[in-house]
Amino acid sequence: MADQLLSTISRKLRSLPASYVRPESQRPRLHEVISDAAIPTVDLGSPDQHQIVAQIADACTHYGFFQVVNHGVGNKSMRLMMEVAQEFFQLPAEEKAKLYSDDPAKKIRLSTSFNIRKETVRNWRDYLRLHCYPLEDFTPEWPSNPEVVSDYCKEVRGLGFRLLGLISLSLGLEEEYMVKVLGEQEQHMAINYYPKCPAPDLTYGLQAHTDPNALTILLQDHTVDGLQIRKDDKWIAVGSHPHSFIINIGDQLQALSNGRYKSVWHRAIVNANKDRMSVASFLCPSNRVLISPPEKLLSEAGRAMYKNYTYEEYYDRFWSRNLDDEHCLELFKNASSLESENQASSSSGGNQS
Repeated sequence: MADQLLSTISRKLRSLPASYVRPESQRPRLHEVISDAAIPTVDLGSPDQHQIVAQIADACTHYGFFQVVNHGVGNKSMRLMMEVAQEFFQLPAEEKAKLYSDDPAKKIRLSTSFNIRKETVRNWRDYLRLHCYPLEDFTPEWPSNPEVVSDYCKEVRGLGFRLLGLISLSLGLEEEYMVKVLGEQEQHMAINYYPKCPAPDLTYGLQAHTDPNALTILLQDHTVDGLQIRKDDKWIAVGSHPHSFIINIGDQLQALSNGRYKSVWHRAIVNANKDRMSVASFLCPSNRVLISPPEKLLSEAGRAMYKNYTYEEYYDRFWSRNLDDEHCLELFKNASSLESENQASSSSGGNQS
């Protein structure tokens, strides 16, 4: 399969291979995407922490995504990380082939699409997946520039913990709550390469999905749009400011907030004229951590929306399915939550969004 990496073969293709073409009902309908909307921007350099917390609460409730500026990660670190990412995908095919694997359990691997073992239609993407914590366990096996990537990982981890503290406060919890309850969090990175595509309206870089982890911190090329989120039954194009990060709530924070905060559907589309790069960093609970919302949020809601589960159980279920299947959290809903939803659906005539 390594000989099918897009970073190796895409320049030779004059048309989109049939294995990437979506059925008509599943295509991105790019003409329907709202291009002039904006997701919330939070200035983490503001001296008014109450305002920051309020802005994060609003963004997590209504969008599930927000942008952060003045976040403390150095501009040089961000620039060097993107340069290293671009250089990797320009390596000779035989060098990249050494890292290729379609095994999702492998800690360091280069692959293409999303889950090549299960898919019937592929995504127009290559990616390098790296586990990043503890750094000393993984950096000896990284393919190139481990010092640059290590420095970036440390800074992003610090930003992630700061954000988890602010998210805790926004839920009315103690600042350290989320960091404590998520355990000694793993950190992964997906370095994504979306080459220019001969038919962007027929395929995806990555089809609609939610993230199974707790928090995602995305560094993207602000000169090439590609990220889109689903809001109010419409797709919104998400641009970014230079030196900013896009933050999105993962499934585990939706569960821990007892459904108050949303892990929303998002997707990556591709461009006919330009390559696009992004670097997604994921903070993930320890495998054995029990995901269960705090009593404070349960007493406010009157019931738990989801069953208790470990992150390991969740992650196994996530990878056993197709990426765009129903929201994986639906598989963990309590019977009382499902009954309430069914009653609400019946009373509204059964309409589905």
